[in-house]
Amino acid sequence: MALLALVSVLWAPTVGADPLRAGSSPGTVVASSELPAELWLRGTGSAYRMTYLTTDRHGITPCTGMVFVPPGAPPAGGWPVIAWAHGTVGDSDADAPSVTGVDRESSDYVSSWLQLGYAVAATDYVGLGTPGVPPYLDGKVAGRSVVDSVRAAREVDADLSATWMAVGLSQGGQAAVFAAHAATSYAPELDYRGAVANGVPSNIEMVANWSGPSFPPQGLAGLTVYISYLIAGVRDAYPELDIDSYLTPVGKQFVDAAPEVPFRQFAAMTRNVSVAQMLSRALDVPALQDALREYLAVPVAGYDRPLLLVQGVTDASVPIPLTEKLVSEMHSAGTALDYRVYSGGHFGSMYQAGPDQAAFIASLIR
Repeated sequence: MALLALVSVLWAPTVGADPLRAGSSPGTVVASSELPAELWLRGTGSAYRMTYLTTDRHGITPCTGMVFVPPGAPPAGGWPVIAWAHGTVGDSDADAPSVTGVDRESSDYVSSWLQLGYAVAATDYVGLGTPGVPPYLDGKVAGRSVVDSVRAAREVDADLSATWMAVGLSQGGQAAVFAAHAATSYAPELDYRGAVANGVPSNIEMVANWSGPSFPPQGLAGLTVYISYLIAGVRDAYPELDIDSYLTPVGKQFVDAAPEVPFRQFAAMTRNVSVAQMLSRALDVPALQDALREYLAVPVAGYDRPLLLVQGVTDASVPIPLTEKLVSEMHSAGTALDYRVYSGGHFGSMYQAGPDQAAFIASLIR
């Protein structure tokens, strides 16, 4: 109860002292404990659950996550760190990976980094395990959650190096790209080397321009779930835009429920409802479009360390044409980018790319 009370005070900047003025800063650990053994990954020597501070749209806020450390003595200088950014696992506190563990589809992939001699810092993201509405696909907030997880992990375990890389999938692929964009300016005391991003959602703001009651009934796998999470985050970020006025009663029901209902239950609840049935009018309003671009748009320039993007040809969640558009824009902007395409789907391409990604990360360490 004491921890919950402390987190509540830190989370609500309008109540009590400003955490920044009180001397707290992003990456500061609020609380940590041993992670239950049933949540350990293969190749774990020690593991921790942590609550740490990061920065969202409103200022300093708590965030939860995990730290996994390989067994044995660390190398000279400490274990290099992989900051793992997870894909969509839900929007409720019950879905937080620090509560449920790394998702089953990704666990073997994440454990492979431990077995290669990297510690893993794994953020839950803001709002997933802490109070408030998760800012789903708000890349700038998610990216800072990733960076600050490394700061916090090094405070939890002194054997971790300042050298780190960001690695993510899907929602986490986007978070890894935003972390890459901000890393050296946001956390200059760390030794950031580069990032790997699998199945990065991009150009969603372009699709949103023609979304409305006539939106095609068929779409990406799980689209109604993702759109509910996205609208919940946008509504929280831009209360002045009256997002509810764009929603049908069932759309408002889903958006209200998104941060409260566990993933499996929410997926069942939305299974037979299309995005079109959620929307009462088109989203092609200039003020809303501007907000969506600010919230969603992936930066195409400004990367100062190597970046590897991975895409699956048969990815049903992140279609390859949108990624190809992002890559083309990055190349046009002068971004030095390593882009690799594999035959698999959303998770399969990540595993197919595993050996190439390991070589890429090892080259950054050398």
